[in-house]
Formats: sequence, structure tokens, C-alpha cells
Amino acid sequence: MSRAASPARIEARADRSAAGSRRGREGRRVMKAIVQDGFGAPETLRAMEIETPEVGPDDVLVRVHAAGVNPYDWHILRGSPYVARLMPGGLGLTRPKERIAGLDAAGRVERVGANVRGLRPGDEVFGFCPGAFAEYARTKADQLAPKPAGLSFEEAAALPLAATTALRAVQDVAEARAGQRLLVNGAAGGIGTCAVQIAAAADVEVTGVCSTGNVELVRSIGAADVVDYTEDDFTRGRPPYDAILDNVGNRSRRHLRRALTPDGTLAINAGGAPDEVIGAIGPMVGAALLDRFVRQRLRVVPTLLRRDDLLAVAALVESGRLVPVLDRGHPLSDAAEAVGYVERGHARGKVVLTVP
Repeated sequence: MSRAASPARIEARADRSAAGSRRGREGRRVMKAIVQDGFGAPETLRAMEIETPEVGPDDVLVRVHAAGVNPYDWHILRGSPYVARLMPGGLGLTRPKERIAGLDAAGRVERVGANVRGLRPGDEVFGFCPGAFAEYARTKADQLAPKPAGLSFEEAAALPLAATTALRAVQDVAEARAGQRLLVNGAAGGIGTCAVQIAAAADVEVTGVCSTGNVELVRSIGAADVVDYTEDDFTRGRPPYDAILDNVGNRSRRHLRRALTPDGTLAINAGGAPDEVIGAIGPMVGAALLDRFVRQRLRVVPTLLRRDDLLAVAALVESGRLVPVLDRGHPLSDAAEAVGYVERGHARGKVVLTVP
């Protein structure tokens, strides 16, 4: 590192940058944020001015320019399914663990802690930032990666959770390989549009399942075949698939297994509906138990927040094999509307919030 970029000077430069933000009545730096003080519907989200997060030695403060909206966000907001509130590392018992909503973000590094290496103020990044629905979000360095070249902040914010989940589902859980047949149920959603592209780029023969209005979209991003679920039942009358990625959870395990080869893989990533007691956790546990007794592989797609996955996604984007599919953008102040839209299951690709 050159003398001009010593840690002390970086810290000082970051202090000056953060000090330029608004200050409250007591002189503390404040920011706009979308707050969730208790479990409830999207309408309970509130826009407030609160203190900007302090940065510890291992922390990174990101100036958020765009935040992605995921089904994850309404699950956290509602505390749904309810049983997840009681689980270790779950959603929180009486209120969400994070007061500020959001996880996916893209923006610029504002400040770094004394122990952080490899990131400097001004770097453009994307990744996992708890409390992303705000002007600033604090996270760890291993939760960020350089923003893919050529992407806007809005496009980059659409990627972290959806694209890394799709990557694990296709490569690690389904283990889809060139020449195999993969069916993606829910192919027009955030994870689905990424999974179709990632698999197609690996020369996997992809069948996408979606509604009538999304057939052309799914075909345009690489699906060799598209099933309109309003007109056709993909579990009947078709050659079996080597793997199925289920992002919807609207078909029974028996029907999904019927559509698999005898040694095929069912990758389960179904999200459930609002205000359920057990929700998708029940089918996931049931699949894990049944996996021990059948030849087919029934596996749950894990939620993991890893920098290596972000780097792999960035490489796919920069090679032209993955393009974010955006449905719509909302200003930060419309976060409740954006989360409600995603909760209703109408998103075509990803919904993002722009942060001025």
C-alpha cells in the first residue's frame, strides 16, 4: 500500500466523508431508514430519520444507492412462519432482529474499520448489508464484493440473495451438468430468472415453468422449453427431468418426484405464504427425512451469505452469462409498497429501491 493510501489516511478521509451527512439536534449523524419495530404487514414499515451506524474495527459502512427487495424481507417483517421465531438463529421472538429492513444492497464504501483490508472509501460494492433499506448500512467486509463492471447500482442490488441462491441451487444442490434436463418451477421470479440463465450457460437443457404473461421472458433468457402452468401440468406427460428446482411450493413432493428420473434431484427452495405457523419448514423437514429412504435426492437449498458466491456471480455477469432481470424500481420512501408487491408473488424478476 502506498503512503498516500495508508490506513490512517483512509480512516481520516472516511471520517470527513461521513461527517458530511446530516446531523440531528445533538450533533449526531442521522440518515433516512425504513424501520420495522414489530412484526406485521408491509404497511407497518415506517420511514424515519435515525442515527447513522457507528463503525467498529471489523465493519464497513456502505452508502447505499440501491437495495433489492426479496421474499426474505416480508418473511422477516411478518415473523413468518411463526415457528421460525422459536428456532436458534431465527426471525426474532417478539420483533425482527434487525430494526432496519432489507438485506441486499449496492453502493459505495463510506468508511472502513481499522482491521479491514482490501476495501477503501469510494469503492463500488454489492452484497449483503443487514439494514439495507437506508441511506447507510453497516456490514462486514466478507459480505461484500466489487460491483460488476457495467451494471448500474439498481442492477447490482438485484443480485446478491437471488443470484447466489440460484447459483447454489443449480451447481451445488441440483448438480446440473451439461446435457442434463433441469426444470425450474417459478422461472420468472428473482431466483428463477437467475437459475435459468446460470443453468443455460452451463449447457443444461432448461425447462421454465411460469404464468402466461412471462412465457416470452423466460424463453428469452435461455429456457429451451417453457411450460405455462395455467394450461399445462409439468408433472404429467413429459420425459422425466434429471433435476427440479422448486421455487414455489405449489406441488406436492409426490407429484414433483413423479416428474424426476429414478435417481434425479429435487432442490427445494419454496417460500410459503404470509402468516403460516409452519409454512415451508414442514415440507423441507419432510423431504430431508424421506431422502434417507428413496433413491432420488431430496435436498433443501441452503441460505448462505458468502463472499465467494458474490464473486462467482460477478464473474458470470461480467462474462455476459447472467443479466439481472428488473421488474420495477421504487424510491426508498415506497418500501412498504415494494415489499407488499413482492409478497403478493407478482414480481417479474427483481424489485429494487433507489436511495437518493
